[in-house]
Amino acid sequence: MASAPLPAAGAAPRWTWLPPPGTWQYYALLGGVGIFVLGPLGGVAASFMNFSLGFFVGGQVLAGILGSAVTLGYGAQGKHGANYIQTTAASVAAMSAMAVVIQAMTWLGLQQPPAWQLILYMLCIGMFGVGVGMLYTPILVDRLQLTFPSGLAVANILRALTDPALLKQSVGRLFGGMAVGIVGGIGAAKTVVLGAIELSTSTFGAGMIVGARIGIAALVGGLVSWAMVPYFISIGWLKAGEPFRKITFLIALGMIMGAALLDVSLILLRAWQQHRGTQAPPVEQEDWKRTNVRRLIVWVVFWGVAVVIVGSQVLHTPVGYLVMAVLLVFVFAMVNGISIGMVDQNPISSAFVVTVILMAAVGLREPIVGLLAASVLLISTSEACDMQQDRSTGWRLGTNRTIQFRFQVAGIVMGAIMAVVFAKVFMSAYPALQLDQTTLPADQQPEKWASAMTYKFVGILRSLTDDKPYQRTAIWIGVAIGLATEVLRKIIRAHQGYKRFVASGKIGFSLDFLLDAVVLPSPYASSFGGFVNLPTAAWFAAGGTAASVLDSLPRKKDQPGALPSDMSTASRIGGGLIAGDALAALGLGLAGLLSTVLG
Repeated sequence: MASAPLPAAGAAPRWTWLPPPGTWQYYALLGGVGIFVLGPLGGVAASFMNFSLGFFVGGQVLAGILGSAVTLGYGAQGKHGANYIQTTAASVAAMSAMAVVIQAMTWLGLQQPPAWQLILYMLCIGMFGVGVGMLYTPILVDRLQLTFPSGLAVANILRALTDPALLKQSVGRLFGGMAVGIVGGIGAAKTVVLGAIELSTSTFGAGMIVGARIGIAALVGGLVSWAMVPYFISIGWLKAGEPFRKITFLIALGMIMGAALLDVSLILLRAWQQHRGTQAPPVEQEDWKRTNVRRLIVWVVFWGVAVVIVGSQVLHTPVGYLVMAVLLVFVFAMVNGISIGMVDQNPISSAFVVTVILMAAVGLREPIVGLLAASVLLISTSEACDMQQDRSTGWRLGTNRTIQFRFQVAGIVMGAIMAVVFAKVFMSAYPALQLDQTTLPADQQPEKWASAMTYKFVGILRSLTDDKPYQRTAIWIGVAIGLATEVLRKIIRAHQGYKRFVASGKIGFSLDFLLDAVVLPSPYASSFGGFVNLPTAAWFAAGGTAASVLDSLPRKKDQPGALPSDMSTASRIGGGLIAGDALAALGLGLAGLLSTVLG
């Protein structure tokens, strides 16, 4: 689908049994490890976590570490092979986690279509999602250059594990952070004290990577949301005792949409000006970045049409709702992509809920139609953002985008199959997963299977007969806030007098920090506080603050020129914390599955 050539075979690997880079045997080795070994391993953990908890950890970190072991014999260039492996495995794992769609059908008492129909539908959606994600890569990764904290963490791991020189300088910070992350992740799950304060070492680590301005802005958003609870209760948007994020996630999504509306418009304006010749011609792209845009557009159109055809002709879902869902993917792939790029948070369940709300506004009343149509958003947005995060890793490593796309596609095929397989296996082995928890009293709720994501889906689908116009109002309020805030930020920060004031000294710098983080924070950052509980936002802000303090301390400098510019001390420690927490979550998930099976 893209025009970049395959890399030529390079120097012989250090381990003679490894196939030379660029050969078909080389790609077969990488694909086989990702598709048949690491992908299903991550898929088991992801589906188990979604069934038991209601969220899942992507397979990038685990696959990156184990993939590096496979490509270690290639030296520093082994980072690209390891990146291909983790790309494939992460796609399998993310698709496997979508088994909750089939669980939602069971809870709603709906007759499940044959397995081949579900696999075909999920396959089409996943293929469409990765195409949209690739289409947005030049905007989110190249132009906006968003951080993508987990993507940076994976890049640091791959660079360090395949290059002895980088490993020597990073081993203490990166692997020290991983050790703390593993201990913290296990401790938060197993101890009352750490669980009560909602310790999240990955969130702390993400804060260290993005810095204090974004971290504190997220906390400001959370504090404002918390302070608004009495008002939301007084106007009937919340009931007493409900968490603020039950309504603020709608406002937060709207804020990102409003800010993105301005930023994307400016990007399109600059592109139009370049096309008209009013600006200098664009710089020639490096070979590894090049993609065939025309083929990519054909890919997106083909699979978008395939989603509508399969959904309507095979699963008997009305065409209108399917077309609406496909069009909404272009919005939420951008919105959620910015969110994960800024704060490492992909609100895919929120995209599902908002889609149902919008469809209810135009007449949707059947839960099965809502589930199948909104699943287009759930799966596409998950895979599109996964694509963007993997491209951010590839952007830092200089990995060929065409080849990486092909590995991602291979993972989608296996993941669509695994999603249906894991749904059947888990729900057959554990009948508690088939119980509709939205109708069960508190004393009958399954202890080990919270299934919070499924609970949210079924809850919103059951409310289709009770339309709530204030939910759409909340989204539009968020759009207005995000747009107005971003306009003001751009006007102020572009003013020459303000620029001179900021550069004048510590007072100017301090006031600029307050404006940027507290008074007029970025909607992309402050919206994070509307998606999560207040302690999570606090851990994120604490990580950003710790990074600023760490950067201000005198320390021994690394060897000059040896480290890439984005492998700062804070990013290496933060990346280690993310990796450690992810490994802890994956380990706990697998341990829980094994204990359930063996016990």
